[in-house]
Amino acid sequence: MKIQESAENYLETILILSRRKPHVRSIDIALELDFSKPSVSVAMKNLRENGFIVIDGNGFITLTDAGRKIAETIYERHTTLSQWLMFLGVDEKTAVEDACRIEHVVSSTSFQAIKEHIEKSREFLPKDTDA
Repeated sequence: MKIQESAENYLETILILSRRKPHVRSIDIALELDFSKPSVSVAMKNLRENGFIVIDGNGFITLTDAGRKIAETIYERHTTLSQWLMFLGVDEKTAVEDACRIEHVVSSTSFQAIKEHIEKSREFLPKDTDA
């Protein structure tokens, strides 16, 4: 199922926050993304209605299996593309910003090819010699 880039960003943010904190709330997302609380509330309502998150009585947000799958896919793309761009010599700030844009539009076929290229490239890198 194809969802909007903004929804992917919210799901990725929930995943990242859930790795840092025991509970994720809308205010945490608003602070992390520097978005207004009303904007985040509308987004959370849409994500909940589409079955990507669950919000309990305390306002704690949890990814559903479908939401987690999307979040993990986007997060993997983000981290892989950021690291790859930095390896190519792009400064970290630019690499992270560019990866954030690329992660939403790159096809799974192209992303898989990039991952395979990275793996092949590692074979030719010098090995650590800290023996």
